[in-house]
Amino acid sequence: MNAPNQSLRGLDLRAEIDRLRKERNAVILGHYYQTPEIQDIADFVGDSLDLSRKAQATDADVIAFCGVRFMAETAKILSPDKIVVLPDMDAGCSLEDSCPPEQFKAFRELHPDHIALTYINSSAEVKALSDIIVTSSSAEQILNQIPKDQKIIFGPDKNLGGWLNRKFGRDMLLWPGICIVHEAFSETELLKLKAKHPGAPVLAHPECPPHILEHADEIGSTSHILKVALSSPSREVIVATEPHIIHQMEKAAPEKTFIGAPGADGNCNCNMCPYMALNTMEKLYVALRDLQPRIEIEESLRVGAKRSLDRMLEMAGSSVGKGDVGRPKISGD
Repeated sequence: MNAPNQSLRGLDLRAEIDRLRKERNAVILGHYYQTPEIQDIADFVGDSLDLSRKAQATDADVIAFCGVRFMAETAKILSPDKIVVLPDMDAGCSLEDSCPPEQFKAFRELHPDHIALTYINSSAEVKALSDIIVTSSSAEQILNQIPKDQKIIFGPDKNLGGWLNRKFGRDMLLWPGICIVHEAFSETELLKLKAKHPGAPVLAHPECPPHILEHADEIGSTSHILKVALSSPSREVIVATEPHIIHQMEKAAPEKTFIGAPGADGNCNCNMCPYMALNTMEKLYVALRDLQPRIEIEESLRVGAKRSLDRMLEMAGSSVGKGDVGRPKISGD
């Protein structure tokens, strides 16, 4: 982990980050689940793959990815000639952790007649062991192109896979992984919230468990949730995903009220991602200053992981990579 130290006290971090961004010719990526101050300083804010593709299209020499490790790995897979730094290398993901590559490889070997349709929330090693990567925004389109008689392993998110099974009448074999953030929402507390705000639609991410999704008016990726929240005629909207996305909603539609779906006791912060929270402005500054911690991927592994990502991009086409907001120019910005 790249921890800030006493020497950072008194620094104007925003000014210093802007200075280093120019000196390093760096692009700063901020996921929707990052804190508002990181979202506001980022060149692009969006979903994980959207951000990697936007960074790939710039002339930046350095990518500072304020997200989690698998996201920064994806950026490196797509931009091998760029330096990719992650402010805190301990920023992992419960879905990635639930699917160790050696176990996934053994599972695949037990089911040789299945193809592996794998959620992007996975390590580079698991991506290289997969046939097609999907995002929450591209999964439906890609699944519809796979014949119904083709057996499929879907991992690592059993909730996303289960939702796709139910929606499309499939019988994919599901890896038993979960997102600890979306698993934390309480059905009881959500029902109380719906009763208190009867006109507010519930927008939910498909990483939520079935007992939450069955109360949702709209289910989709973070970028889709953002789009629907802004276009909804309702003045109140209930949001069942990591609550930091509400920052973008409030910026775009300050006249509306966006309500985060509650956790177990209605008040806890258990619906906030503890991994995303590891990135801070101090650590972003240090990462740009030192160009560390740096994401490195062995070339044969990168090529193997890119193969499954490329297959997704071929099958999903223009539907992938459209969900971000940000500043398109990097040099001289």
